[in-house]
Amino acid sequence: MKPLLQILFWVLVVALLTLVFGYTDHNYLYSFYFVSLLLPVIVGTSSFYNLVLIPRYLLKKRYLKFALYCIYTLIISMYLEMLVIFLAFILLANYQYENMTPVTTNIFVLLLALYAVVFLNAFVLLVKKYLTGQEHLRELASEKEKLTRGYLLVRADRKTVRILYEDIEYIESLADYVKIVTSQGRNIISREKISRLQKRLPAAFLRIHRSYLVNRDKITSFSREEVSLGEVTLPVSRTYRQDVSRLI
Repeated sequence: MKPLLQILFWVLVVALLTLVFGYTDHNYLYSFYFVSLLLPVIVGTSSFYNLVLIPRYLLKKRYLKFALYCIYTLIISMYLEMLVIFLAFILLANYQYENMTPVTTNIFVLLLALYAVVFLNAFVLLVKKYLTGQEHLRELASEKEKLTRGYLLVRADRKTVRILYEDIEYIESLADYVKIVTSQGRNIISREKISRLQKRLPAAFLRIHRSYLVNRDKITSFSREEVSLGEVTLPVSRTYRQDVSRLI
């Protein structure tokens, strides 16, 4: 999850547990302080379970080790919850056991609450992974469609011109127009935005500058500051420098 969504998720967890733990005696302030002590245990257990155990063992079908480490995690989390109860006895109840609410002293209730959050977090991560996968599939389908078509259609000189992808050397932005430079030495001027053309072209076309879009297959040499397409040299702006270094 993105950092903001993670923060929102854990804020909601704290609020929900505070309401649940404080419901029996309506001591919500004590409940909030107790949940604050318990939160590192919940976050640590959830992170270990969802970021280590599931991807490293469950998804790789190493079921025996997954089950074994789950048992270890359960035992360790029980001991940590007992430590939280002891800290609450000292810090919140002032060594007076009767000042503690019954829910916050029941290790099994706390364990149930902890693993409810762990599985809720796992569900949220699973949904996020599914949505990311669907988005990736849509991008692949779009890319396949572009490659299957094999050409770009643009309006130029009051007619529709078809330009094969393999013939395009680079595209230069001219404000509200673009200049499409082809390997045949023909320059096509069209009333288009370079950002719109980039979306219509396959991944082989790389944005190197706010004014330039190049066919990666036509690049003959490159550096951090510029790329060459035969005798033509084009600048690489700082904004796109990292992408150029990674993708070429």
